Amino acid sequence: MEVREILTHVDHTLLSQDATIDQIRAICDDGIRYGCASVCIPPSYVKEAKAYVGDRLTLCTVIGFPNGYSTTAVKCSEAADAVNNGADEIDMVINIGWLKDKRYDELLAEINAVKCSCSGRLLKVIIETCLLNDEEKVKMCEIVSASDADFIKTSTGFSSGGATREDIRLFSEHVTNGLQIKAAGGIKSLDDAEAMLALGASRLGTSRIVSLVKGGSDHGSQNTAY
Repeated sequence: MEVREILTHVDHTLLSQDATIDQIRAICDDGIRYGCASVCIPPSYVKEAKAYVGDRLTLCTVIGFPNGYSTTAVKCSEAADAVNNGADEIDMVINIGWLKDKRYDELLAEINAVKCSCSGRLLKVIIETCLLNDEEKVKMCEIVSASDADFIKTSTGFSSGGATREDIRLFSEHVTNGLQIKAAGGIKSLDDAEAMLALGASRLGTSRIVSLVKGGSDHGSQNTAY
């Protein structure tokens, strides 16, 4: 696969706690220059980023991030605020404790409530695979497939691990209803990126791929776990 094609699947990401507006503008510039699917940035910068890029670039942001245990009302408010500020895509974190408690109906209801608050924008559901066993991952494939969300996503990049090829293979075997897959975290090379896409991912959450294409000179240390 050509590098240019890989880049069209990349959500070029900067979510580190110390991110500055100059760094946000820089990854927006890179997102435009390299034809990325989107840039994924903190919600506090969405309004400024929208003013900076206009319609030249898709803006993604995160809610309930990174722990997922905000109340549903808070997540819905965050989503609505992000959309108001110009976000085109929302990545939300599930309540992982609810999954452990088998509160499946509540998980589904929360995902749908957040999707409603997105006002038609894409919603990606982060399930934090590194904290789950295979049975729980399969169950979340079922729940997210039954929801109104658009993507299931592996990871926040802020826990103990990111996407694995095995997880993407498992997702591909169990998602239904046209649900798409986003692999995030652990994508360290162009070979990793191509493998994830070949296994069924259609988005890649990473800060590394653009850096590799640029020769590793910029942003290589920013949120590299993602």
